[in-house]
This record gives sequence, C-alpha cells and structure tokens, in this order.
Amino acid sequence: MLILDSNKISENEVTDRAVYDNRRKFMKTAAGIGIVAVSGLPLGQAQAKSNYSTEEKKTDFKDISTYCNFYEFGTGKSDPAQNAHSLMTSPWDVVVEGECANPGKYNLEDIIKQVSLEERIYRFRCVEGWSMVIPWMGFPLAELIKRMEPTSKAKYVYFETLLDRKNMPGVARPVLDWPYAEGLRMDEAMNPLTLMGTGIYGKDLLNQNGAPLRLVVPWKYGFKSIKSIVKIRFTETQPSTSWQKANKNEYGFYSNVNPEVSHPRWSQRRERRIGQFKKIKTQKFNGYAEQVASMYSEMDLKKFF
Repeated sequence: MLILDSNKISENEVTDRAVYDNRRKFMKTAAGIGIVAVSGLPLGQAQAKSNYSTEEKKTDFKDISTYCNFYEFGTGKSDPAQNAHSLMTSPWDVVVEGECANPGKYNLEDIIKQVSLEERIYRFRCVEGWSMVIPWMGFPLAELIKRMEPTSKAKYVYFETLLDRKNMPGVARPVLDWPYAEGLRMDEAMNPLTLMGTGIYGKDLLNQNGAPLRLVVPWKYGFKSIKSIVKIRFTETQPSTSWQKANKNEYGFYSNVNPEVSHPRWSQRRERRIGQFKKIKTQKFNGYAEQVASMYSEMDLKKFF
C-alpha cells in the first residue's frame, strides 16, 4: 500500500484539456496497462450526461461537500470537510492483485486516459435515513476490470481505502478495523451502473468526498461506495468488509437499499433528502430495480441483506 505523508495541499481545480495533455505524457506500464494521477483532470469538460442519470433535482454542492461520511477524518458529518485538507491525492497509486492476469501497482493517471469519463446523476442513499442526488463524474468499473483480465476463479472484487495515520486523524480511534475495506460480487462490479468516481459537480473529487478515486454503487447504501481506493483484489471467496466485521447483524455484505428490510434500530421505509424537510418513500434498490433486480432474483433479501 502507498502511504502518503505530505503536509502540502493541492487544490482540486479543473484544468483545460490542452494544458493537461501538454503537461502529462501517456505512461505505459510493463503489462501495457495503466492507471495515471487525478489532480487537474478536466472533468468539467468531460462528456455528456449518461442515459443512467436521474432527472431528479440535484442536491446543492455545499451540502454534498460539507455533509459527509468519511470516518478516517472523524465520525461527525462535518468532520471530513474540516479535516480532509491534509490528504495528498497526487501522485496516487493503486495496487491490483489476486485472481487476474495483470496484477501490479498502477499510477492512476494512466487509467483515466484509457477510459471514457461521463457524468451520471445518481440517487445516493445512506443507511441513517438521509439521501442526496449527486452528479458524479467517472467511468464504469467494468472498463477497469476488463483491463485487469480476472481469471475464472475471480468471483468477488475487494477494495481497500488508504490508511494514512499521519494525515487521517480518525484512524487513531478504533471505530472500525482499519484500513476500510469493501467488496462486490463480480456481477455487481460488472453492472454498467457501477461507477469508479473521479469527480463531482464537474470538478475533481474533493478530499472529503473520497478523492481521487472512489466507488459509486447507487442501488446500495452509501457505505458500500468506498472512498480513496488504493487496492483492488480479485478473490474466489467473499471478502470480509469493515462494517460486517464491526456488526454483521446490522450491516450485511450486499446492503442493497430495501425498504422491506429494516435496520435493527430503525426503519428504512422513508428517507430525507439533504436540504429538504419532507421525508419521501424509499424505493427498492434505490430506484434502480430495472437495472439490478435480476441479479438477486433467486435470493432471500431478508437473509442476504
């Protein structure tokens, strides 16, 4: 894992494509694949809105950037925005390992040059009962997986967040078993809705929102969308995840948004959009049932929650 300990802060600003292309040269890895740094990517000029986008009103940028869950920077909703400035997001490496033909350490900038960035406006639902509508920039996780050529043994994809004890004050407390870990079944990872997020509201991802690379799985509760990814592993068996280890009776591996399955301490039937007072009914699979329900058609979702 790459540990970043710089105290210098680099602002996430949108850079003109021509400036960026002149500054960065394409870097090939030994395997002929690449992954290159996200800071300064021209996300604001990236690509048309996706067909997967919702037409619902977007949550205000201020709310998205100041009301966050990122326990590595504190458990309060405002803590990440206050504390995440210390995180250095460039350069950034991602380790790929496990059941695949092309394991290795890759620089994030290269992968951005090889994929198609697009904007997707997704509903984003958290287990505590609040939700947002967020305009993400990113690329389908499936594009990255195909480049890594997983073997027939790869049934799951495991993700790990940066563990930086110097610049992440929250990890000094044993709130979770650090580093933060999450996972998806392979068909979930390959679903076209599953996004590797690199930007938000036409800008590079802010540190508090998971810069420079995070997962976005819009039909699952927000804690599945792991932030600041530094490791991806292809596994044959279901990986252990942080919230499962913390409390497996409350946080299942699948964690699909499901109003029919209550959290042991509260109902999931209704939610409140940040910035709005009135609660609304929670939609099964967060409104993405048409795209994802078939993956769970033979599963008891009360058992496999």
